[in-house]
Amino acid sequence: MNSIKMFVVTLLLASWLTACGDNQQTADSDAVIQAPDEMAEGPHGGRLLTDNGFSVELAIHEAGVPPEYRAWVYQDGVAVSPQAVDLRVTLSRLGGAEDDIGFTAQDEMLRGDTTVYEPHSFSVNVQASYQGQSHQWSYDSFEGHTHIEPEARAALGIATEQAGPVTMAEQITVYGHVRTNTDQVAHVGARFDGEIEQVHAGIGDHVDAGQPLLEVESNESLNRYTVTAPISGLVTQRDANAGEQTNGRDLLVITDLSSVWVDLAIFPDNRADVRVGMAVTIHTGEAAATVAGTIAMILPQVQSNQAVTARVVLDNSDRQLIPGTWVSADIRTGEFEVPLAVRREALQSFRDFTVVYAQFGNDYEVRMLDLGRQSGDWAEVLGGLAPGTRYVTENSYIIKADVEKSGASHDH
Repeated sequence: MNSIKMFVVTLLLASWLTACGDNQQTADSDAVIQAPDEMAEGPHGGRLLTDNGFSVELAIHEAGVPPEYRAWVYQDGVAVSPQAVDLRVTLSRLGGAEDDIGFTAQDEMLRGDTTVYEPHSFSVNVQASYQGQSHQWSYDSFEGHTHIEPEARAALGIATEQAGPVTMAEQITVYGHVRTNTDQVAHVGARFDGEIEQVHAGIGDHVDAGQPLLEVESNESLNRYTVTAPISGLVTQRDANAGEQTNGRDLLVITDLSSVWVDLAIFPDNRADVRVGMAVTIHTGEAAATVAGTIAMILPQVQSNQAVTARVVLDNSDRQLIPGTWVSADIRTGEFEVPLAVRREALQSFRDFTVVYAQFGNDYEVRMLDLGRQSGDWAEVLGGLAPGTRYVTENSYIIKADVEKSGASHDH
């Protein structure tokens, strides 16, 4: 089903981009002196920029050091002493940020004095001076970048919001299981011992309060009387057949499953953090279903595994929680403020990074994130995203698909 959905999305996106792509393509080609697919490559694998016989080879070096620019200079194909060249590079990023990079001579090359942080996606302006002559080049070097018009964005259901401070839940994850609420279990016996003449209900039958369950003939009076259901629920046990004596035993057990218990195991490391009244989100494992509740009690005895039991009483009117089911649960033990967070549904992978797609008008571009704590719907951002940046929250996978389709690479 997901593959079909992605196929449909890709077709929609392709049609929108084709419809509005001609004008955009013309505008881009006017702004870029040398298109990426026409990039000349120098001896060191960098981009070769040439002006009247004077050339600068520019590359981002990442092996063993933080990313930095390195440059080699040539005149008519012959290497020039780097001390004789003044070189500056300005990187203009989406959102208005600019990185101004100077260079110093080192051996046969010029080495940039500023780390080139991710993403390596920017418009590049190169200025070089040699023997009294000035040279300048401009080009775009984008990665993880795409352009989507508002009409396409609306049709594809792409939503954004602004990144900022968030109150996050501090929580622990524990495990347990669903149990019958024994406060809602009725053991049915005969008021007067005698012979069972007829049984009206069997295991698994639903009965209503007051409904006839058994017919019994009293041993003392020999009168026949009816035993009725004291509560509504399911018959979960039956120890009664026609012709038997009641003998003071439980004949039927009725369980009302409209409420159940979830017993959670709290181990010693977390005991001090868990208290009655704390909010709990229970995950049943069925189609990512969750149920919210609170801790109603902490049982006063320790189990053989040294865990204590925290009990949650849950409404089960829809009968979705079945006793015996194993569950996981997040107990909210507190909360904390973080200055910057993003929604976890917005997170995508890009190369070896976890990213969100930042929005700048009709342009979208990856932002590599340094993540901190994660809780519930939120992930703390320690670096990689400026506060106040709009980012894609819903259907971010569509942006990812378009970036991958466009073949945006890590070339420089």
